[in-house]
Amino acid sequence: MSEADAVLVERDGPVTIISINRPHCRNAVDGATARKLYDAFLAFDADEDASVAVFTGTQGHFCAGADLKAVAKGDREKMREIGGHNTIAPMGPSRLRLSKPVIAAVEGYAVAGGMELALFADMRVVAEDATFGIFCRRFGVPLIDLGTIRLPRLIGHSQAMDLILTGRPVGAAEAQRMGLANRVVPRGEACAQAILLAREIARFPQTCLRADRLSALRQWDLAEEDAIANEMRGGLNVIASGETLSGATQFASGVGRHGAFGGGED
Repeated sequence: MSEADAVLVERDGPVTIISINRPHCRNAVDGATARKLYDAFLAFDADEDASVAVFTGTQGHFCAGADLKAVAKGDREKMREIGGHNTIAPMGPSRLRLSKPVIAAVEGYAVAGGMELALFADMRVVAEDATFGIFCRRFGVPLIDLGTIRLPRLIGHSQAMDLILTGRPVGAAEAQRMGLANRVVPRGEACAQAILLAREIARFPQTCLRADRLSALRQWDLAEEDAIANEMRGGLNVIASGETLSGATQFASGVGRHGAFGGGED
């Protein structure tokens, strides 16, 4: 494997699979890899035929964080500037606010900056033997890929402070209990199960799904009244697109009766 292959991108119909491929360092991310990840997610978001991304790592680990050996050598490609939405972050895509959902498929370690990359995703499918943790606590490496922002929002302030202050490891069962893991699956099945979930999501009307997702993200930035107005603007755009009328017509014809999903089963 060459460093040119540090990030792999595959397509499975409407699903794009983006993989960190540096198994010699448990998929730790150096500056060049961060740039490749950033570019891969921008390309996914711009691809009209792609609906959902699955974000994973190769050979049994998600990501062990920043490549501290590269940092120690003075990695000149590592981005550490202050930046807002959509600027490149130290780990690459962490500051992006994409228009489409991302599912992290977590095997092995998702620690330090690797945990921040898992938090970048909308959902996390986690192998039963996976480990999360702010392992960088012991080395004086700060969370600068939105870890101090996303983690409290995701699991609550008290639980987040426990993880941020102690740096302790968190297994899959505890991660699911605290809301960090959305699904726990057998070892070795995280990517396959994440792809199945991504396919299910890709089957839904996408204009509506993306509008609701972005409203849920943007409300964190807004006062309540502004969030309400933003939600309504997004909803009106969906209705104007014709997607709502199409869906209502399907419902009236019997599609989805009794809560069935996927093709009008009774």
